[in-house]
Amino acid sequence: MKILKFGGTSVGSAERMKAVMGLINDGEPKIVVLSAMSGTTNNLVQIAEQLHQNNNEDAIALIEALYEKYKQVVDSLYATDSKKKQALELIATHFEYIKAFTQDLFTVHEERAILAQGELLSTALFQFFLEEQGVESVLLSALNFMKIDENEEPDADYIAKNIKTELEKFPGIQLFITQGYICRNAFGEIDNLKRGGSDYSASLIGAAIEASEIQIWTDIDGMHNNDPRVVKNTYPIAELSFDEAAELAYFGAKILHPSSVLPAKQKNIPVKLLNTMQPEAKGTTISARTEGGSIKAVAAKDDIIAIKIKSGRMLLAYGFLRSVFEVFERYKTPIDMITTSEVAVSLTIDNPKYLNEIVAELMEFGQVDVDQQQTIVCVVGDFISQRSGTSLKIFQALQDIPLRMISYGGSRNNISLLINTTDKVQALTLLNENIFERSTANA
Repeated sequence: MKILKFGGTSVGSAERMKAVMGLINDGEPKIVVLSAMSGTTNNLVQIAEQLHQNNNEDAIALIEALYEKYKQVVDSLYATDSKKKQALELIATHFEYIKAFTQDLFTVHEERAILAQGELLSTALFQFFLEEQGVESVLLSALNFMKIDENEEPDADYIAKNIKTELEKFPGIQLFITQGYICRNAFGEIDNLKRGGSDYSASLIGAAIEASEIQIWTDIDGMHNNDPRVVKNTYPIAELSFDEAAELAYFGAKILHPSSVLPAKQKNIPVKLLNTMQPEAKGTTISARTEGGSIKAVAAKDDIIAIKIKSGRMLLAYGFLRSVFEVFERYKTPIDMITTSEVAVSLTIDNPKYLNEIVAELMEFGQVDVDQQQTIVCVVGDFISQRSGTSLKIFQALQDIPLRMISYGGSRNNISLLINTTDKVQALTLLNENIFERSTANA
């Protein structure tokens, strides 16, 4: 069985939903994971923000505007009056549910329940459309099998056990539709896998049922060798290893959720990145295979904060770094990059939530300097088997770009460079012009 995930732009209109039906209706067994329609989650976040601020009138106005959008989708999607009536009743129920939150105090748990409405709407509307077209399928609620534990990590055993139980209820059915992103937490409340989590849902489901393949369908033809939004003449990469894809996703390649590679890697399930707008395009295949001797791609991660701790106490001392890391552990703030010298350690974070508290504690160790508006540029390839001179090409390309930090050797798959965000576009462009040799394999 295959897992096919379609993102928000892939189901962003009635026409796009019709196109998705054409991609999945081939008689092969599959589970189709859908995101909310494009723009919906952002709208729901705005509604929740207004409710948090007790701006109920503004929240109601946003709810009504989104409701009107869905009524237009219903009118365009269905051909029969009976299905239109059924769909209108469905969306009315969902929007009455959302509007009910304007009547009382608003909590974080209720916000997560509101955010879940996007996926619940898209999957129900799509299932109605399949029914109208005579396509045999079953809508599964992800809330019946997708769960995170008390540490907000997926409960893999629970997911595997319960999705198999759900599937066994429908012997002979080849096509299942379910929601991405949403789940229940350790307390049974509606929760989610954070933004972009539909990719993660697809990978977790694929691992749970040991799928033959996971397909991630978006609006771009695979993972590119550089950021096509800011760099000209990029191209899709035909093949990536799991580790290479994970590095690129974590360090800024928006096409794939960073967490979604690991479950597939653990079960050795190939992942394909495909384009719903150009389904004939080859896209990118992510698997255990790797090609040594080539730089694969560049990605950039913005909103990085660099922190430098300088202290004479660090010289010839053991336990110093442990004490520093414990500060970040206490505030549950991950570290992206780290470099050290005899008397200083520099590191980066991407979450400023507890920055002031972290800096206050670090000042007990010595002088602390903070630089914001930084960007990590990550160059990904198989550097262990690279011929000599590859790293030199990277640094020659960036000889006019000030480098704040360099991380090399922690992974065989990347060289990470910290630069000012104002230099990002120039740096990505220079790398694109100087380190890539486009081959016929990538054409």
